[in-house]
Amino acid sequence: MKKLFFGLCLVLLLASTGRADDTPGITVVTLAKASSSWNGTPLPSYPKSTPEITILRITIPAGTILPLHKHPVINAGVLLSGELTVITEDDEKLLLKAGDPIVEVVNKWHFGKNTGNGPTEILVFYAGSPGIPITVKK
Repeated sequence: MKKLFFGLCLVLLLASTGRADDTPGITVVTLAKASSSWNGTPLPSYPKSTPEITILRITIPAGTILPLHKHPVINAGVLLSGELTVITEDDEKLLLKAGDPIVEVVNKWHFGKNTGNGPTEILVFYAGSPGIPITVKK
């Protein structure tokens, strides 16, 4: 986990300094850069408190439907393997396949279901604050 964290920090540093293109062997690919979620809703302002970053690797077995929930904080992720369909309470749908990024909806009820044949694995980064839950189930 520490190697992943430091690797991400190195890539972010190289990308922010513009040196990534000059460093042999380093490739930087922007998977997502957005100020709105996947359904087009603008992202809210960050809380005016101490930031707290949470990174989760979530594995969802084949055929599993997650409970209806919402996220009070901004989060984004990358589907590492499998297939995942995200559906909002308003029946907006997003199909993710391995390698796809997602900038998740904030404060909007939704659920996910593994629509593939095997387990789905997603890596999610939450930008929250201490005391604010990252997920609330309905």
